[in-house]
Amino acid sequence: MMRTSLAMRSLTITLALACGLSGMARAGVDEALSRHVLPGFGAFAESSAALAASAKEDCRAEALKPAYHAAYDAWMGVSHLHLGPLEQGGRALAIAFWPDTRGMVGRTVAGLVADADPVVDSAEDFADVSVAGRGLMALERLLYEPHLAGYGKGDYQCRLARAISVDLARMAREMDEEWPDFAGLLRSAGAPGNDVFLKPEEASQALYTALMSGLEFNRDQRLGRVMGSFERPRPNRAEARRSERSLRNVVLSLEALRDMARALADGPMEDSEAAFAQALERAEALDDPVLAGVATPQGRLKVEVLAQEIRRIEEAVAQEIGVALGVTAGFNSQDGD
Repeated sequence: MMRTSLAMRSLTITLALACGLSGMARAGVDEALSRHVLPGFGAFAESSAALAASAKEDCRAEALKPAYHAAYDAWMGVSHLHLGPLEQGGRALAIAFWPDTRGMVGRTVAGLVADADPVVDSAEDFADVSVAGRGLMALERLLYEPHLAGYGKGDYQCRLARAISVDLARMAREMDEEWPDFAGLLRSAGAPGNDVFLKPEEASQALYTALMSGLEFNRDQRLGRVMGSFERPRPNRAEARRSERSLRNVVLSLEALRDMARALADGPMEDSEAAFAQALERAEALDDPVLAGVATPQGRLKVEVLAQEIRRIEEAVAQEIGVALGVTAGFNSQDGD
């Protein structure tokens, strides 16, 4: 009888813990969607629409740069959310084709300009252009490459800049329209008829994976690719170095990931907060927009320390959020970059 009683008590505790974790997971999913994901894609759609409107009015490089930076800033708020609408139709790569390990963006943009390809005059046709010739990285070439940026209103580069901007706005608008339905699938994970998320924890795991993959991408790609090796640093591999956004992207991404972590945590996360604060303080103290300092031993050490700070964020988040939600990071499309 005592063994039965102990077994029943153990089962009751286990079920209570499971229900508690499930409740926390659902709360975290709801918070992340309502406070972070949906507003983020709304902001990206708004800023991309403003970029397209600016390009239609005046598509010259100097006129477009402020709207370009505003759209890129908004992209940093959602670029880590590699699931659902962002993964449809290769949108993630079409928005920001980076890392570009083979220099495809430069060759594709140069080819379009050299051929004066009329594909730029049809929004429908331009949507089928290689992802290396579209999005923020292709637009950066037009706005900041000296041999391309000095174009006038009637030049081909102007038409190409307009086509890229309109295409970017289209993708951002489509994602903003599609995300509420996908958010519904995340919120109803495990419910009858939900064939995408079969269990409640799958929704929290998907968002947690996006969070952890975003942190890893900053550490391994935005910083790691630039550091290269001690004997051979790679400053020219920095993301968006032509527009001097390399460090800015790291800072904005970390701020966005902190916002997502706070929503997912649904409670105190003291160690994670401290780790985020330390990494952001370290990043802002670099005062090196394109991370060119990696070419010197002292400069490389500073970037390496920042990468270590991001590693500490990952460890803290895993303990304070992953354990609380009862999930671990799974596969993410960024993992193979």
